[in-house]
Amino acid sequence: MTTMPPAHLRLTTVDSEDTVRIELHGDLDYDTADDLLAEVTAVLGARPHLDDLHLHCAGLGTVDSMGLSILLMVRRRTGQAGVRLHLDDRPAVLDRLLTITGSLNYLTGSSPGGGNSASLDVGEAPGAGDEARAARPTGPDGTS
Repeated sequence: MTTMPPAHLRLTTVDSEDTVRIELHGDLDYDTADDLLAEVTAVLGARPHLDDLHLHCAGLGTVDSMGLSILLMVRRRTGQAGVRLHLDDRPAVLDRLLTITGSLNYLTGSSPGGGNSASLDVGEAPGAGDEARAARPTGPDGTS
């Protein structure tokens, strides 16, 4: 029997005058996602005049549905605080997940190959674009 090492997420926070960068190393999943939300919540509480929050994603491993949920929650909280969220150096696997779920534009304010800062209204739902709706059949047999 092989014992798997415990899944973990290491967060490194780098603070500057009007920007905070949180570097993510490891998996963002059911076991670790709350750690990111707690860190972001602490940063937003401690820095009421923060302009930008950068999540540096280059070291990110697996992201499951809980990890995606936390990213959406982070986007909501930064939007409510008037802070611009940036998902920097996203790995291709994260872009694919965000594209498939219709949340890429909501979280990044971009389409694949575009910029990477979120600038949409907080009230706009993920996948609110016409592309997400056009891909789904409307009738029970796939017809309109």
